[in-house]
Amino acid sequence: MTLRLHSAPASPFARKCRVCLLETGQEAEFALRGGHPLAPDNMPTAQNPLGKIPTLERDDGPALYDSRVITRYLNTRAGGALYPEARLWETLTLEATADGMMEAAVLMVYEARTRPEDIRYPAWVDAQWAKVTRCLAAIERQWMSHLNGPLDMAQIAVGCALAYLDFRHGDRNWRADYPTLATWETAFALRPAMQATLPYDA
Repeated sequence: MTLRLHSAPASPFARKCRVCLLETGQEAEFALRGGHPLAPDNMPTAQNPLGKIPTLERDDGPALYDSRVITRYLNTRAGGALYPEARLWETLTLEATADGMMEAAVLMVYEARTRPEDIRYPAWVDAQWAKVTRCLAAIERQWMSHLNGPLDMAQIAVGCALAYLDFRHGDRNWRADYPTLATWETAFALRPAMQATLPYDA
């Protein structure tokens, strides 16, 4: 069965799926798509009515979308261990925390790129960053033992989220306030699957 992942090199959600593919030893064709929230014509709307990436096409059923749906599918398909039963709820919760950070960070980018400058709302941007910092604080306070355990999808999600903060919001220097988490990310980023999926603007 063939798989086709609609992706983009700057998307942290798509990166999660690409890392999952690599860590579970699966190959897929990548359909790299540019995209803009106000211009969905360049997105996989035929496969995903939301017109969002990542979207995964497969031979034996409808396309899958939402990164957490895709990664669960890929892990199950490969018989992987990225969603370990013994700590499933912790893995899912930490993955959701990382996804929330990604969403807030992406929305900050959209505010600058899609709104005319005279109607941008700095207080709303600050509120998104507050979500990010609350998550960073929570992860450093109570999730480091999980991050230092066996590889799972939560670690991949956190790694992708932190790398996206460096990529798009490096001027906010989250590393200065969360040094333990920053040290973990520096080491995790050396994994071959992370090195192979570094974000960039297409």
